[in-house]
Amino acid sequence: MKIKFLCKVAAFFYVFFLSTASSVATAGELVVAPTQVPLAVNSVHIRTLAASCAACHGTNGHSAGGLPSIAGSNVAYFTLQMQAFASGERKATVMHHHAKGLTAQEIDQLALYFAAQKPAMAISPKPLK
Repeated sequence: MKIKFLCKVAAFFYVFFLSTASSVATAGELVVAPTQVPLAVNSVHIRTLAASCAACHGTNGHSAGGLPSIAGSNVAYFTLQMQAFASGERKATVMHHHAKGLTAQEIDQLALYFAAQKPAMAISPKPLK
């Protein structure tokens, strides 16, 4: 529980100090921010949750390696995997803890957020001779 709280605090500071400003809208209004994500999905709350994913999956879902990149993920696939982690159907060392702490709406919004992120081009290392 303490780790989850610390992750949320760290994510808040990341979003508060390092994120770019997004458009401001009245409640219920869909406004597209510079990243082309609807405001409801690009809210501070969802960006904060997404920032906590950055510790393992990289900023905006662009992994530096070791773990999968989630930028550009298929919405349905992302949602099903998160639901499987939450239910325990899919085994994991850490992800089940994160998924269990999210509501169905938060999972849906995170799926849309990461789907809207452009996947980074894969860079292959130069082959050894």
